[in-house]
Amino acid sequence: MNLSDFDDRRELEAACHCGAVRFRLVLTDGLRSARRCNCSYCSMRGAVAVSTDLENLQVVQGAEKLTLYQFNTGQAKHYFCSVCGIYTFHSRRSTPTQYGVNASCIEGLSPFDFADVPVLEGRSHPKDRGGGPLTAGWLSYRANERT
Repeated sequence: MNLSDFDDRRELEAACHCGAVRFRLVLTDGLRSARRCNCSYCSMRGAVAVSTDLENLQVVQGAEKLTLYQFNTGQAKHYFCSVCGIYTFHSRRSTPTQYGVNASCIEGLSPFDFADVPVLEGRSHPKDRGGGPLTAGWLSYRANERT
């Protein structure tokens, strides 16, 4: 699949590592929504997330296998497969009408497909501060040309 295919408003297939949890989604703004966050939790999780509106994600298998994790304010809801432990998606504190979806769960997509990913300033959440930059920096991937 070509990366530009992900920018079409079409339904995509996604799953956790073991396949116990499967879901379908339509991206809100294609791959342009790809980002990471530097809050304490996301820094450890390390996933690239893309956006979908809440109504555009449907769990089609394994909803009972999803485990919920919440921290700090408890507003964001992070869902994981209870079998393999992979983060699948989360409802966002910053945009409650959207899910952030683990890009690696989407069929045909990898975090290594992104040359540069903006890292949002999550250590000081936008809802907790009165301004300042939203982007803390960028994470880059450069393939080894000798392989």
